[in-house]
Amino acid sequence: MSHILDRPVWTALGSSHADFAESNGLARRYPVSVIPFASVGDDEPESYAALAQLTQPGDTCFIVQAAHLPVALPRELTASFDAPVTQMIADRLMPEIDDPRIRPLTEDDAAEMFALADLTKPGPFTHRAQALGTFYGVKEKGRLIAMAGVRFRHPGLHEVSGVCTHPDVRGQGLGRLMMEFMCGKIYAAGDRPFLHTFSDNARAIALYEKLGFKVRSPMHVTAFRRT
Repeated sequence: MSHILDRPVWTALGSSHADFAESNGLARRYPVSVIPFASVGDDEPESYAALAQLTQPGDTCFIVQAAHLPVALPRELTASFDAPVTQMIADRLMPEIDDPRIRPLTEDDAAEMFALADLTKPGPFTHRAQALGTFYGVKEKGRLIAMAGVRFRHPGLHEVSGVCTHPDVRGQGLGRLMMEFMCGKIYAAGDRPFLHTFSDNARAIALYEKLGFKVRSPMHVTAFRRT
């Protein structure tokens, strides 16, 4: 029996994020302006054909799921990137943190958030990422130097995402601070935090394990382009 996080995009768009879903029954996607993620309910050829129909020529989308994508995608979809990622889920309660340095970010910060994400590469990010939930950040002399937010949501589960620390201030504990802050917020809302990280990022995985996360499942992220 599969777990709801085996296909986190599919299940989020069928539950807590249903209002964001663009769907044709066999495939679902978020609006590309919010996050470029899509999914199918199974790996049957007709589901990927439906995914091709749901996308527009030139679109680039990402799929994250426990199973490898089938070797033979529809001719309209060309895989351009594939990497193993690790899905982790919090295994201990984390309290809310009150730190005067951390402030909620707003639409006025969108350009600076995108620039920080573009610099540090936490994963696909857009100017409208805040549509999925509040992001928080730390500024120094008016410059955004660290942030974190949320992304995929399911009943009882909420993903920590967009965790970034500017290279100029790494080693000062801001990444850990933002993780603990966001996890405290998620727990306070009645949900349990989970996350995805590239499997070769041993430093990040070690940090998340110290915070109380445990590996739930190896996953695969694939980018594909609609020709």
